[in-house]
Amino acid sequence: MTANHEQRFIAAIEGLELSHRDISEILSGLENWLAHLTDDLATHSLSCAIWQQHSPLAKHVLAINAGLQTSMQDWTRQWEALEPAHELADTFNDKVMLLVFGKFNAGKSSFCNFLAERMAVHGKALRYFRISNGCITEVADAFKEGATETTAQAQGIILGETLVLLDTPGLHSITLENSAITQRITDSADGVLWLSSSTSPGQVQELDELARELHRNKPLLPLVTRSDVIDEDEVDGKIQKILRNKTTENRSLQENDVSVRALEKLVSMGLDPSLLKQPISISTHVARTQGQTAQAMEEAGFERLYAALKDTLEPALLYKQRKPAETLLHHLEENVLHTLNSKILPCLRRLDNALESEQASLEYKKKRIITTAWRTVIPALPELLERHASARDTEAVCRTVTQLLQDAVKHTIKHELSDYDLNLDFSTIKIPLDHDVSYEEITVDIGTPTDHNPTDESTTELATQTHGIGISHDRLYAALHTTVQTILENLADNVMEKCRSHIVQIASESKRLQDLLTAQTLHLEAIKQALRT
Repeated sequence: MTANHEQRFIAAIEGLELSHRDISEILSGLENWLAHLTDDLATHSLSCAIWQQHSPLAKHVLAINAGLQTSMQDWTRQWEALEPAHELADTFNDKVMLLVFGKFNAGKSSFCNFLAERMAVHGKALRYFRISNGCITEVADAFKEGATETTAQAQGIILGETLVLLDTPGLHSITLENSAITQRITDSADGVLWLSSSTSPGQVQELDELARELHRNKPLLPLVTRSDVIDEDEVDGKIQKILRNKTTENRSLQENDVSVRALEKLVSMGLDPSLLKQPISISTHVARTQGQTAQAMEEAGFERLYAALKDTLEPALLYKQRKPAETLLHHLEENVLHTLNSKILPCLRRLDNALESEQASLEYKKKRIITTAWRTVIPALPELLERHASARDTEAVCRTVTQLLQDAVKHTIKHELSDYDLNLDFSTIKIPLDHDVSYEEITVDIGTPTDHNPTDESTTELATQTHGIGISHDRLYAALHTTVQTILENLADNVMEKCRSHIVQIASESKRLQDLLTAQTLHLEAIKQALRT
């Protein structure tokens, strides 16, 4: 007698050869990748010594440095959090594990129990187990079923000796604990059976919950469960409600619809479309109520299901061979690179924008420094020059102007560059004493002569009194005016150059970090391609 697909599937799982693939070199490459990345990040922290810690730019830099430190600490914690999944994988190291995945009331428990029943019909071994607090405990009872079916904790069935079905708490379980269990246990699976009820088949947003697993290239087989309807029929003259399979046409339409939408979803997630297997519609209830005969099994969709399960075993086996590396790769992609690219990289780009804005504002601040200091010093010169005119004390004038200039510059720079910690020495600002430029004697009119006889002696005496010696500070004022302007311009140029050089330095450090992330991303992608080749 020709074997049907169910028998071929059973034969396939009994004959599974869990061949070994040497991935030690790839594992070493992944570990070295993380070690080098950690070292590089530790030596690429950004500097901000020139800025006050309260300044926006300093806060940008400090946040990035703190984010890098926190991220590196989180990586270790996140890897340790995967330990329960690692232990589960080690427990079933000699078996292929398929995750039975679906939202609340998707029929997961009914499906798993039915496959177990069929294995028992063929005289094959069965073992049920529960997973609680990281421990695996064998139990005697089958999974609970019902209209309000829900999985309270992770559970599974070992079919024969080499296949494990893992049933986890539903996607919409009310407790966070169940959600955490689901995430941990899914890491252990070698393939995914995605169940959804025919009342709302293939809700592709559920695949977002599987993104972690699918990005590891695990095969995905969608199953449309409860593919049945209730009809009324006359039995012995009485109208009775009878459960029937949905029509072949109806099932085909639903399967194709799920296939198209799931494929679009995988592509949008950047996943390999070949991961997706052709969806299969089944009804465990009809198969049971009709006695699980060969005809009932085929009409309920199980012959097609067994053929699909058999085809799923091969890619699941290939994944299992590389699972240790895939698990580490996933950690590096999702916990390490994803964090850096989603949190640190945007911060670096915002920092770049802030640096550009600050660079552009420096010219304006330079003009403000020069103008404000100049307006403080220059208006004080006339009174100052008059005060020391009688003594012609040019040195005192220079000392006073020097002090005025130092105070004005110090105050103005502190105000305009309040975000900077420049550590400037204002005592170096001095008005040089130029002996060639000082107060000058000038002849000034001191009166107006009256009309007298020019031969009169009194007239001659009065004429000599109409002129006298005065003190002019015009040249000194002009020299001080020019000197103050020159000093301010040179000082402002030097200060701005110091600010610009630090901005350029930080921009360069930011670019190095971004280039590092780009290079490390490409490097990890190359390792991934080698792993999956």
